[in-house]
Amino acid sequence: MCGIVGYAGPRPTVRPSDPAGGEALAVVLEGLRRLEYRGYDSAGVAVVAEADGHDGPGGGAHALHVTKRAGRLARLVEALEAEPVPDAAAAIGHTRWATHGGPTDANAHPHTSADGRLAVIHNGIIENYAALKAELLEQGVPFTSQTDTEVVAHLLGRAVAAGADLTTAMREVCRDLEGAFTLLAVHVDAPGTVVGARRNSPLVVGLGDGANYLGSDVAAFIGRTRDALELGQDQVVTITATSVEVTGFDGAPVTPRAFTVDWDAAAAEKGGYQWYMDKEIHEQPKAVADTLLGRTDASGALVLDELRMDTAVLRRTDKIIVIACGTAAYAGHVAKYAIEHWCRIPVEVELAHEFRYRDPVLTERTLVVAISQSGETMDVVMAIRHAREQGAKVLAICNTQGATIPRESDAALYTHAGPEVAVASTKAFLAQITACYLLGLYLAQLRGNMFADEVRTVLGQLHGMPDAVQTVLDRSEEVRKLAHELADSKSVLFLGRHVGFPVALEGALKLKELAYLHAEGFAAGELKHGPIALVEEGQPVFVIVPSPDSRDSLHAKVVSNAQEVRARGARTIVIAEDGDDAVLGSADLVVRVPRVPTLMAPLVTVVPLQVFAMEVASAKGLDVDQPRNLAKSVTVE
Repeated sequence: MCGIVGYAGPRPTVRPSDPAGGEALAVVLEGLRRLEYRGYDSAGVAVVAEADGHDGPGGGAHALHVTKRAGRLARLVEALEAEPVPDAAAAIGHTRWATHGGPTDANAHPHTSADGRLAVIHNGIIENYAALKAELLEQGVPFTSQTDTEVVAHLLGRAVAAGADLTTAMREVCRDLEGAFTLLAVHVDAPGTVVGARRNSPLVVGLGDGANYLGSDVAAFIGRTRDALELGQDQVVTITATSVEVTGFDGAPVTPRAFTVDWDAAAAEKGGYQWYMDKEIHEQPKAVADTLLGRTDASGALVLDELRMDTAVLRRTDKIIVIACGTAAYAGHVAKYAIEHWCRIPVEVELAHEFRYRDPVLTERTLVVAISQSGETMDVVMAIRHAREQGAKVLAICNTQGATIPRESDAALYTHAGPEVAVASTKAFLAQITACYLLGLYLAQLRGNMFADEVRTVLGQLHGMPDAVQTVLDRSEEVRKLAHELADSKSVLFLGRHVGFPVALEGALKLKELAYLHAEGFAAGELKHGPIALVEEGQPVFVIVPSPDSRDSLHAKVVSNAQEVRARGARTIVIAEDGDDAVLGSADLVVRVPRVPTLMAPLVTVVPLQVFAMEVASAKGLDVDQPRNLAKSVTVE
C-alpha cells in the first residue's frame, strides 16, 4: 500500500549553487523510489523551508511548500523540476494507493490544514472520518479533496493553532481517530521537525548520523542507514536532526526496541536484470539457503532458539491453524502436507480475512501460524489478535524485522529472503515453505514423532534444495520461449495433486497477477467433476506431475489426467522430474526439474511457473514489477 518517508536533518546553508530542494528533497524522493513496489497511483512531497524574505502561506519566518501529482513518481519529479522547492531541514513524502477518492491531484497527499501552515500524509483508513468531517463542515472548515486524510490535516492544524505543539497535537488528534493509520506531519512553526504516529499500520525509524528518518518500511531509508527502531501500537514519534522521542498516545515515554537491518541498499537494486521479479526469482537459491542458515547445532540437531516459545506449549499443541493471504496461504497449504505427515497434528489453512468471521474453534492447545512476507498484512494482524484473545498461541513466519505481525505474536520465525520488491511474490514463497518445514521438523523433534537421524535426513534434503532450484533456473530458457508463444492465450489451466495442488494454485495466481489472464488451478482429481468442461482445442494446460516414487500411485493418476485433457485438444505442458519417461505420451512439452523427495518438489516445480508468468507479462508489454490494481503490502482490511 502507500509509501511514507520522513526526513529531519541539519539546517541547510543555502548558496546560489545549491540544487533546488537540497538534501531533504533528495532523501524523500530516493525513499519514494524505493517504496514504489508497494503500489501507488499518486505521489507528493512537502517541505518546510525558510521564507527567504517573503511570507509563507500562513505568514512567519518559514513557509510550507507542497507539490503533488496523480500518476507515477516521474510526474511529481517533472513538477518539481518545473517549480523547484527550496532546501529544507524537514520533509515528508508519500505515494498513495487510492481508497477514499480517486487518483487525482487534489486527492494526492500531502494534505494541508485550512491555514496552510501544516501538511500531513497518511497510510491506512480513518474509519470515523465521516462524522469528524461533518463536524468540521458545520464549523465552516473548507475541504478541497474527497479523502479521509484531509480531516486529520484540519484537526491537527486546529490543535496547533489553539496552542499545542505539533507532538501534543498529534497525540490529541490520534486519540479521537478510529481505524488504521500511519501519519506524518510537518508545520511551519517546527521547521526542523517531523512528527509521526501509528495504529494498525507500519512505521519505522531510521537512525542516521546528523539526520533521522521515518518510513513505512526500512526500504525508505536503507540507502542512508541500517540502524532502526521499532514503533509499537498507538505510539507517536518526533524526530529532529539530532533527536528521536517516542511516547504513547497518552503521553507516557516509550523506549522502542532497536535493530539493525540485515540487508543493504544494493540488495534492493535490480543488479542488471530487466525486472526486480527476475532478480528475485534468481535469488531463490540464496533465499532458501539463508533461511536454513544457523538452524542446527554442532551435532546436526535442529535448533530454533529465536522462537522463544516454551517448548511445553509446543509439545501439547493438538491443532495448528495456518492463517495467511494469497501466495503465503499457498505456502501454508504446502506446509500442511509436511507437518501432518511428520508430526501427526491436524493442520488447517485459513484465509486470514475469513478466519475471525467464522467463529473458529480455538483453545490454549491451538497453535496459530501466521505467514506474511511484509509482516503488515492487515487481515493477518486482525486474525492473530482474535486468536490471542481466544487463548491460542501465535507463531509468526515473516521476512521483515520490526513488523507488526511478529511483534504482536507470541513467537516469530524469520525467513531471510532479503528485500522482495516486485509485487508478485517469488522468493518469499520458497523461503516461507522452507521456514514452515523447519517448524514442522522442530515440532516432530520435540514431540518425538521423528528420530534424530530422520530429522537430519530431511534437513539434508532441504540443504540440497538451493542447488536443485539453481538447476531449474539454468534450464529456464525453454519456458521463456514457451511464454512468448502463449502470450496471446485467453485462458491457462493448472493441474496438480498432493503438494502439486497448491503449486498449481500458485502458478495460476502468478499468471493472473502479472499477465491479467484468466487462469485457474485445480486439484487434478477434480477434473472429471466439472473443470474438464473448460478444455477446448488449443487450451494450454500445465500439469505438475508427482514423482513416480510418490505414494499411492499418484503419478499414474496425474499422467492419466494429462492424457484426458490432451485427448480433448488441450496443449499439455508437463512439469516432470528427470528420467520420468512415462509422461512423454501425454505431453506436448515436458519441462524437466531435478529429482527430489516428494515433499521437496514444490520448491522446484513452482519455479518454471514463476518464470512463465513473468515472461508472458513481459511479452505483452506489461509492468512485471507493479501489476495494475495491486499493492505489495495490503495494510487495510
